[in-house]
Amino acid sequence: MLDADTIAALKTCSAATLTTQLFKRGLRNVFMQGVRPLTSVKTPMIGAAFTVRYIPAREDIDHVGVFADPEHPQRKAIETVPAGQVLVSDCRRDARAASGGSILLTRLKVRGAAGFVSDGGLRDSPEIAGFDLPVYCGGPAAPLNLVLHHAVDINVPVGCGGVPVYPGDVIFGDGEGVVVIPKHLAAEVARDAAEQELLEAFVLEEVQKGAPVIGTYPPSPAVQAKYKEWRAKRGK
Repeated sequence: MLDADTIAALKTCSAATLTTQLFKRGLRNVFMQGVRPLTSVKTPMIGAAFTVRYIPAREDIDHVGVFADPEHPQRKAIETVPAGQVLVSDCRRDARAASGGSILLTRLKVRGAAGFVSDGGLRDSPEIAGFDLPVYCGGPAAPLNLVLHHAVDINVPVGCGGVPVYPGDVIFGDGEGVVVIPKHLAAEVARDAAEQELLEAFVLEEVQKGAPVIGTYPPSPAVQAKYKEWRAKRGK
């Protein structure tokens, strides 16, 4: 479970800053490709990953009757994802069919999920776009998931948008997209990213005043000293 300090720090961060901090730790493939925000992003989406894995559908198995089974992985995931976590769907980066719709995502919202992420499509996307639940997907897709996707497992390691996601990893989403933070790095990455955000706010002010990028970003010793004064005046 994410601690309050980590969540508070992440709320001050952007996906761009987090990818930089992860890059400094040797992690390059952390930003989901082709996964875009569908809903308005007012505050960052933050939560531990709870996953669903799909394989390609097969016509003799995937028919509408499968949804009557309470153990169907897609339906079970909707009903078992813990409050405060993000449901992540691995659809093999195929957005031609839906990985959910307005009814399932409404249930997620009612159950207190922190958000929904899929590299597949979403049906009922015009309605979902107005939800206050953070939703990210590969695009709109009217066809139901059974056309292309067969749900096989929940809460196992998956790939989403080309990024490995392990259950419990921290999922962060803003207006730019979704970043995956390994859970064992979450606290230190959040701390250092929050500090980077402060430094970059100072640097932006300096550049707006006419300072050159060279010597300011990254800061020279003189600029670092000026930053410390700036930071102290703000009680940071």
